[in-house]
Amino acid sequence: MNKEESGHLGADLPAPLLLVEDEQIMHVRLRSILGALGYTEEVLSFASNLAEAKALLAAQPFAMAFVDIGLPDGNGVDLIGEMHRNDRALPILVISAWSDEQIILRALQAGASGYLLKERDDIEITLSIRSVLRGGAPIDPFVARHILAMIGPPEAPAEAPPPPAAGPPLTPREIEILTLVNKGFTNKEIAELAGLSPLTVECHIRNIYKKLAVRSRTEAVFEARAHGFLP
Repeated sequence: MNKEESGHLGADLPAPLLLVEDEQIMHVRLRSILGALGYTEEVLSFASNLAEAKALLAAQPFAMAFVDIGLPDGNGVDLIGEMHRNDRALPILVISAWSDEQIILRALQAGASGYLLKERDDIEITLSIRSVLRGGAPIDPFVARHILAMIGPPEAPAEAPPPPAAGPPLTPREIEILTLVNKGFTNKEIAELAGLSPLTVECHIRNIYKKLAVRSRTEAVFEARAHGFLP
């Protein structure tokens, strides 16, 4: 469907859009965010896995794509590379919970126009989408921090200072929960795996944030690794 057929899109909103995401809660969020930007349901095509995405891509061209990395039947990076090879002008925005440095770099090298973490609020995601629509390449601040850390200073000091103390050490239960967070499990899934109530899990995560002086799951994992709490 083109812009004229939709009847509701502004001249500056390319359509149709492909959204490759297996989490229903993200389907709802993206529908709401894109609806606020002026997109109607008719121009949004959702795929929950690589196979569905490839079938949609074979059926019609898209003006923009949103791709998660962790999908049930494979890695979104491979799909990004395939889409980019077929259409180098196609804007592709990654919205994912994955914050691994190598995955981030692979996605960008494969042809992603930008990389955003799912934990960002709707306003931040909206601003990133607007940036892509204007031809920008938005990079999540935490992702940018990862990339800068990998580049490093021109000359490293002869002996790096030890990392600063992280406050009270994490308890074995907190380390267990943070390990599950690092694997991408939701609070509800962690509660089921650890035999705890969701409220107890949330309490543990708040305590982890306080001890590590962070405000997000990805920052907690990053700081925990830096201080030796996680491998």
